[in-house]
Amino acid sequence: MSEQQRLAPGDAAPEFSLPDADGKTVALADYRGRSLVVYFYPAASTPGCTKEACDFRDSLAVLDDAGFDVVGISPDKPEKLAKFRDAEGLTFPLLSDVDKSVMTAWGAFGEKKNYGKVVQGVIRSTFVVDPDGKINKALYNVKATGHVDRLRKDLGV
Repeated sequence: MSEQQRLAPGDAAPEFSLPDADGKTVALADYRGRSLVVYFYPAASTPGCTKEACDFRDSLAVLDDAGFDVVGISPDKPEKLAKFRDAEGLTFPLLSDVDKSVMTAWGAFGEKKNYGKVVQGVIRSTFVVDPDGKINKALYNVKATGHVDRLRKDLGV
């Protein structure tokens, strides 16, 4: 994926309106006035994605106290997201981007290396959106393990 397709600090966050695990529509506009952490992950209930989601779950109170909400977005259908949420006790919205249009708009879907091969897929990415809807941080190709701790350090929370 070319650098020009990637978001950078100061860019307007691309709008989204996606179903959550219960089929309720959640939009970026719902978070205006608060900071939002948006993270994209490849698949619910896989080892890395579970670790990352549980790290966000375990940091949610601290992030919330600092004024940050969290949403996770994957290409999974809402039914799978509901099972994942319930199995792991996740308390933040998991959104379904089955057609990957939102991921593409955010630069979180495209060419990536997987075990040395170039493939099309979800690029594990995390963004911090400020209360006005602008990108504050754009982190691409993050590691599932330890990523949330690093993000918290970067945010000073």
